[in-house]
Amino acid sequence: MVIHNSFPDFLLFLYVHMSEADHNYDPAEMALIKKKMQDLYPKGTDLEQKLYRTIRDYNNFDKTQLATLFKDTFEKFRGANPELRETLFRDIQEIAGADGALNPSESQALETLKRFIELSAKSV
Repeated sequence: MVIHNSFPDFLLFLYVHMSEADHNYDPAEMALIKKKMQDLYPKGTDLEQKLYRTIRDYNNFDKTQLATLFKDTFEKFRGANPELRETLFRDIQEIAGADGALNPSESQALETLKRFIELSAKSV
C-alpha cells in the first residue's frame, strides 16, 4: 500500500506520525515539523496547507495499516534521496522529544520506524 507520490510527502507523514504517537499534536513538535518542511519542499510551497492536509490524511488513515504502508512506501522509494533517508531517524527523534518528554508510545513508534529505516537501507 502506497499513498504518497513523493518521498518528501512520505517523510512529512512520518513526522506527523511521530508527533501524534503520544496522542497529542504538541505545538513544539508542530513548530519543529514546519521548520523541517522548509528543507523538504521548494520555496513557494504552501507549507501550512500541506501540513494540515497531511494531518487530516493521517487522522483518517486506518492505523492498523501503518506497518504495511511504511514497508511498501520505503520499498517504493528505495534509493530515493539518500541524504533525506540518512537524516530521517534523527529528525523523528527530534520531533518525538520536542515537547520535552519521550513517553513509552513515542519510544515504541521510534523503534518501529527505526526497523523499517534499517530494513530499507539494507535493500538499497
